[in-house]
Amino acid sequence: MVKGWLIAAGVITATFIAGFFIYLFILMAGDYVVDEKDLVLNSATVLTNHNGDVITKIYAENREVVSIKDIPEDVRNAFVAVEDARFYKHHGLDVRAIGRALYKDILAGSKVEGGSTITQQLAKNVFLSHEKSWLRKTKEGIIAINLERKYSKDKILEMYLNQIYFGHGAYGIQSASKTYFNKDVQDLSVAEGALLAGLPKAPSHYSPIKHPEASKKRRNLVIDLMEKHDFLSPAEAVRAKGREIALEVVQEKSNPAYSTYIDMVMEEAKKKYHLSREELRQGGYKIVVPMDVKAQQLVYSSFQNATYFVGTGAAGPEGAMVLINGKTGGIIAVQGGREHVTEGLNRVEVKQQPGSAFKPVAVYAPALEEKEAKPYSLLKDEELDFNGYAPKNYNGKYKGKMSMVEAVRDSANIPAVWLLNELGVKKSKTYLEEQGMPIDDKGLGIALGGLDDGVTPLQMASAYRAFYFGGKTVDTHVISKIYDANGELVGKSKQKEKKVWSKQTAWYMTRMLQEVVKRGTGSDGEERMEIAGKTGTTNFEAVERGNTDAWFAGYTPEIVGAVWIGYDRTTKEQYLNSGSSKAVLLFKNVVNQLPSQRGLVFKKPEDVKDLEPPIEMPEINSLKAEFSAGDYGMPAIKLTWSPSSDKRLQYKIYAVNDGDEEHLDTVTGKGEYMVSAKFLFSLPDFYIAPYNPQTNQEGKPSNQVSVSLFPGLSQNGSSGEAKHVSAPAKKKDAGKAKKHSGKPKGGKGKKKSKKH
Repeated sequence: MVKGWLIAAGVITATFIAGFFIYLFILMAGDYVVDEKDLVLNSATVLTNHNGDVITKIYAENREVVSIKDIPEDVRNAFVAVEDARFYKHHGLDVRAIGRALYKDILAGSKVEGGSTITQQLAKNVFLSHEKSWLRKTKEGIIAINLERKYSKDKILEMYLNQIYFGHGAYGIQSASKTYFNKDVQDLSVAEGALLAGLPKAPSHYSPIKHPEASKKRRNLVIDLMEKHDFLSPAEAVRAKGREIALEVVQEKSNPAYSTYIDMVMEEAKKKYHLSREELRQGGYKIVVPMDVKAQQLVYSSFQNATYFVGTGAAGPEGAMVLINGKTGGIIAVQGGREHVTEGLNRVEVKQQPGSAFKPVAVYAPALEEKEAKPYSLLKDEELDFNGYAPKNYNGKYKGKMSMVEAVRDSANIPAVWLLNELGVKKSKTYLEEQGMPIDDKGLGIALGGLDDGVTPLQMASAYRAFYFGGKTVDTHVISKIYDANGELVGKSKQKEKKVWSKQTAWYMTRMLQEVVKRGTGSDGEERMEIAGKTGTTNFEAVERGNTDAWFAGYTPEIVGAVWIGYDRTTKEQYLNSGSSKAVLLFKNVVNQLPSQRGLVFKKPEDVKDLEPPIEMPEINSLKAEFSAGDYGMPAIKLTWSPSSDKRLQYKIYAVNDGDEEHLDTVTGKGEYMVSAKFLFSLPDFYIAPYNPQTNQEGKPSNQVSVSLFPGLSQNGSSGEAKHVSAPAKKKDAGKAKKHSGKPKGGKGKKKSKKH
């Protein structure tokens, strides 16, 4: 026993003798050893919405740095009591503690007690490895003393409390407070602070989540030490120990629903603000994003539903979906694949064949803008060969002619190709470039979305945005604002719009695309708000009825989106055996569940014409003719028929005499017409034909009637009785007829030869 005392005394004496020289060495070596850049702690970057609500974090270490001023004094004292009771009295090294530790180690013949101060622990954790050697301890002491020279005690304690690990992924006192109690550090009680102070020694062993009893005992030990060192009165200590441990655990977990979005945030931060992924994980930035959390979660959960992804491959096809705030261009939800992983393939930015979803942006809108056609202009719909390019309608049926409205609604192929041929490929490509989709293709296959490289879902969504929002595209973004760790604004998104279409063209397209969803190829499923959009399917020629791509691009009055479904690589073994209806249903399923979208309707801009409903062409078999009193009481012939309820429909009046027919007049919305008295001398036959002014199309002629002056006699007799004859089979030229001023085009009385 005496021998042990002598050895211990000798060691301690030698330590003190060497102290002076060590101190001089420390002063000289300090600046070399301490690199202040290492004191910059890794801090989590926080993603918030525009209301400031935290959505998720990006981090290497889940840490949120706080000021010492935000840490209650009782919480600080808890750490000082258990880790370094003489913290405010020493200068980095506690000689008493070191001597005591050395003595106990020597007596025990091994290391049984540590003598490290809080400053030394900070030095070790920040600057040194965790190896156990005298050299490392020497470095630790050098760094600790120099830290004390450069920083105040409060600053050292602040760095320490922000640096240490508390278990369950929480680095620093603020993250620990959020993890275990779901509160900011400034709101911690004495008992809660004591519990946290007991964790750093062995975070796993003293975890209140896994080992509540051990955690409580450790907490009570800290409280006893706080009383021992006069940080608490006996009464305060008793009350603190009497508090039950009330956890409200909020563990930071990686949400797979945010994977694509976070990747796009990192990519945009690098591209626009020159911040690397590593910097975001460590720099403690605050990024305000336009994400709609509910929409993002709905998109993600929908992608886990196999009913939308139907194909022949064992794993099923892949997919991509993006939703954009139509007004701002902010991406509110995005999914780059069914099982997208961090830094994985983001299919929202992968080019695919758009199929018929390309027709509105490549053909119909450009044709309207260039006044090459109007919504009800008749387009050719018959089997045609364009210098060796002979497309077919998907259903193998042809109407001869159909309006643009019908062609868009029914997704007919021939009208789109024919109209592109009339418009010109060069003109179409100019508009595509304006929409942010430059292509190298030169053939008429552009009309059907048959492209060499294709376009991305993000490009399609951006292009469709212009159809409702004033004819303008907008730059999309996932970062609205970004602030550094000091709260300084690094940058913000700028809403750059580009005008592509007139408001009139944009509104006509919206109305036609509504027809697609109401009565056309996009009518599958229900919609709880108005939706406009277009489907697209690309055939896989190697397999009958097989497809490579299925699309829906569309929008509500607030949200624009695009959905793509397909395989990354289509083969005879794996291909789509479903069509665009799955993409339609997926889009509607998401937007239908968003409360903000329910009941929304498209509002027509004040300075544009609305697209009128189509005029239906009826058959007329109710024409009658009778004598009547005309102008000034003169005898005349009155024609009557049952008119359509649509007052926009026009009726062309024809007279037939000896096989020649003459167009007399055109009336609008009426069911009667008074024939001029001059025809009393010839008493010809009469018929009418409905005429659609939207399409400039004449319908099937009515029944043919005439009047006779004498019943039972020939037409030249005089009976005043009407007779019905068959409808005309052929119109012949009959010279010039009387002109009627103010009548529609085609109704000026000229005789025409027509075939019906």
